[in-house]
Amino acid sequence: MLVHVRSIRDYLKARALRLAGVLMSLNDPQWGKRPGRDGPPDLDELWRNFNKKLDSLFGRRGGGNGDRPPATGRRFGGAGLLSGLIVAVWLASGFYIVQEGQRGIVLRFGKYLETTMPGPRWHLPYPMETAEVVNVAQVRTVEVGYRNNVKSKVIKESLMLTDDENIVDVQFAVQYVLKSPTDYLFNSRVPDESVLQAAETAIREIVGKSSMDFVIFEGRADVAAQAHKMMQQILDRYGTGINVSKVTMQNAQPPEQVQAAFDDAVKAGQDRERQKNEGQAYANDVIPRARGNAARLIQEAEGYRQRVIEQAEGDAARFRQVVSEYNKAPQVTRDRLYIDAMQQIMSNTSKVLIDQKAGNNLLYLPLDKIMQMSGAAASKDAGAKPETTPEPSTARSREAFRSREREVR
Repeated sequence: MLVHVRSIRDYLKARALRLAGVLMSLNDPQWGKRPGRDGPPDLDELWRNFNKKLDSLFGRRGGGNGDRPPATGRRFGGAGLLSGLIVAVWLASGFYIVQEGQRGIVLRFGKYLETTMPGPRWHLPYPMETAEVVNVAQVRTVEVGYRNNVKSKVIKESLMLTDDENIVDVQFAVQYVLKSPTDYLFNSRVPDESVLQAAETAIREIVGKSSMDFVIFEGRADVAAQAHKMMQQILDRYGTGINVSKVTMQNAQPPEQVQAAFDDAVKAGQDRERQKNEGQAYANDVIPRARGNAARLIQEAEGYRQRVIEQAEGDAARFRQVVSEYNKAPQVTRDRLYIDAMQQIMSNTSKVLIDQKAGNNLLYLPLDKIMQMSGAAASKDAGAKPETTPEPSTARSREAFRSREREVR
């Protein structure tokens, strides 16, 4: 069918060129002049020549010298051919091509008739039927709060009031595609304007229920997601045939008039959070340590309690055993206890006093000096020279010992 249409168009084009050549030849000054006369051409003669040209164009031949008008049947035959040509051009005007990703909407006297798929199509020519081609694969964009650039703000769209009675400047873009071309054409007079109004309505409702910090900082993604869902619900309720594909937050900030004050408030809030974090870090360091010390003290006290109890129980058991042995042999047990006590006492002192029953002399042994000297010598390194004992003190101690021995004798 496409080849047939092209052949018809080529034929009509050739006919139109020939007709244009005839009309251009009418402007030739020599076309209607009679030989031997210099005046303007005769109108009757021009008309006769025009009829001859027209008859020759449509394949008719006039008889005689051309003064006799052609037959009536031939005259109507040329008009019929011209009418057929016009009808062919009119019918050819009903051809149209639907590209890939598009849909053709055919209307008959303004009423929806059918939806055509991609490919060459034909409908009854105007005014009976018309066809509108709608691109359903194109991603369309609507901008709210700005136009073409975020710096080109639209104040009446971008300024919004939050739940905590603050004003924010919000700019975002909405991308959408068509899911029903018939609803897009017939259910809304201006579909793109409907998308803009639905987007502004949805975002104002969400911002009005949120705080300023949530909209500007941590909740931007949530605001965009909620706006996407609400917009789709509004557009489906209106039957616009539009599917919202993405909502992108371009900018969300306080108005320019209070930007400096807002920056100061944000800085103060950041300082507050920093100090809170530092305090929390200090608490996390001190509290576990204090709890550890408290647990250690509790464990030590518990251990001390257990040790004292066990020691007391052991002493009591030992005392009972001593009592039992004392009852068996009082003198032996008494001497043994005395010796043990003296051993314990003597092991903790460095001076010893010995009472000799034969005389009144006391023997003094400088055990403290000897122990200090031995301890100092043991603490030195193996390679160092051993400290020599002072001779005077040793000699003096020996002399004192000998003198005491002489006195005893």
